[in-house]
Amino acid sequence: MQKIAIALIILSLLVIAFFTLRPGEEPPPPPPTADLVTLRATTAGDVVGFIDRFGARAWKGIPFAAAPEGELRWRAPQPPAAWTGTREALVAGDMCPQMKSLLSGDAGDPDSAIAGVEDCLYLNVWSPSNASRLPVMFWIHGGGNSIGEGSPYNGSALATRQDVVVVTINYRMGPFGWFAHSELNRGNPLDDSGNYGTLDVIFALEWVRDNIRNFGGDPNNVTVFGESAGAYNTLAMMASPLAEGLFHRAIVQSGGFQTTSMGRAGNYASDGGHPMSAKEITAALLVADGTVADAESARAYQSDLGSSRLRQYLYEKTPEEIFALFDGGGFGMINVPDNFGDGHVLPDMTTEAIFSSAENHNMVPVILGTNRDEPSLFMVRSPAYVENFLGIFPSLIDEDQYLRAVKYGALSWKERGVDSLANYMTAAGNPDVYTYRFDWDEEGSIMGYDLSVALGAAHGLEIPFVFGDFDGGLGLGYLYEDSPGKAALAASMMSYWTQFATTGNPGTGRDSNEVPWLSWGSNGQRSILLDTVEDQGIRMSDEEVTLAGIKAALASDPAITEPQERCRLYLSSFGRDLDRAEYDSFGPEGCAQFDPEALRMF
Repeated sequence: MQKIAIALIILSLLVIAFFTLRPGEEPPPPPPTADLVTLRATTAGDVVGFIDRFGARAWKGIPFAAAPEGELRWRAPQPPAAWTGTREALVAGDMCPQMKSLLSGDAGDPDSAIAGVEDCLYLNVWSPSNASRLPVMFWIHGGGNSIGEGSPYNGSALATRQDVVVVTINYRMGPFGWFAHSELNRGNPLDDSGNYGTLDVIFALEWVRDNIRNFGGDPNNVTVFGESAGAYNTLAMMASPLAEGLFHRAIVQSGGFQTTSMGRAGNYASDGGHPMSAKEITAALLVADGTVADAESARAYQSDLGSSRLRQYLYEKTPEEIFALFDGGGFGMINVPDNFGDGHVLPDMTTEAIFSSAENHNMVPVILGTNRDEPSLFMVRSPAYVENFLGIFPSLIDEDQYLRAVKYGALSWKERGVDSLANYMTAAGNPDVYTYRFDWDEEGSIMGYDLSVALGAAHGLEIPFVFGDFDGGLGLGYLYEDSPGKAALAASMMSYWTQFATTGNPGTGRDSNEVPWLSWGSNGQRSILLDTVEDQGIRMSDEEVTLAGIKAALASDPAITEPQERCRLYLSSFGRDLDRAEYDSFGPEGCAQFDPEALRMF
């Protein structure tokens, strides 16, 4: 019995480790030792770094902007204070304020519901030895623009194996990164834009322009790349006139783009604003601290308080008080509006208008891609699809229904994040649009729970292949079983990514030995499919996903026998801006009998 009990405990811990997706609990290693070979000058002062993995020269925690706290909160970033002597850049700077989550490692005060501090605008750099005028790859982390940081993404392997300089950054997120309250306006279009996270990314690119040459990089050859929200923000760099000339190529991994109107960003929900607009957040704070009794009173109070007093009130609120208004769940992501179409930092235009005209965006060579099973990462713990025997042994309730939900969700993501954008950009005259689909799905099993089915080629799983790092990062190394094909696919993807960073064309890769990656529409081809030799290998595909095509397939899918399932899939795939008339008449039976709000599962 004792052996059985011990086995059950071990199995339970394995399941918990998988389902919480949290980093390992080993104590952090001691800080590295400064190495004078890494002494470099920046515009704010000298820094010294250390020798990281694979012999990479590394610098962590370099401030690229002043701490955005006090009266610099909700302002455009400012230059960091200069320092005298040599600053050690051995440890990453603090993450920006965010909900404590499994992805933040629950860092910070154990009695606090948040992690991170406002003094967070730091970046990290990795270079190979003797680097000189190398391509620069500038990484923007994901996390729904409300969680994450740059430091878990280690650039050592990518830098040393492919001869590039890698930069990762922090940026303000959530209500600190995007907050557009009219009473905070100062008459400065940067400050008044509300796009503080966007401006942080631009400011970090300016730091790269002014400093990266001393770290072995070429400021005239910078590739911005990012995943998920980082991909969204990469597209924001293409959309922002303020980022013009600061980068020269873009890689968009599992992204998409749509600006939020200033009205939705700032107004009350009853006036067309977002449920967590700046005014709604302020009203909730006033109720939470007892200043007023209810939301109606808060609205009147805000109106009467005046700009100066309201600004002071908001400045005095701590990050803990602000984040107390939210419930981030297991991943810590919160629902706040971002990327505002203010007309200065970001255009007040539709996605199509921005990217189908060379005059409306920074037209550079671009890679756009998604993973074949994007939504499974967000579904794999959902009680709607997964049951747990004894609370710990997971299994899919209905595998076929689960896979249909993954399929249609992934297709709609590909349509809005890749194929429609590729068509817009080529219509604008861009000949250098390349697209991919990541198909790797060779995870193992836990207690008979087949991860290759439950996760497959899920959101975010391509990142270790791009960085060549399956051990560090977000602590998900246990998902990737070793195989010759896995290593070869990682080598191929690193080769494609860095060749694109070097020339603007992934072609046959940096090693000139890869399957030719053709641009969108070239020779009738569309996307390259990235998979291991044990599966179907790397190959081009002529498939194009259209919104009309997905809807037609879902409406007539013979495998769906219950109208409720069809309507639920319509909502999860297309219901962000619900066309109620189309919803009501969708499919053979229509969906009018199902309240969309009651039916939504995600």
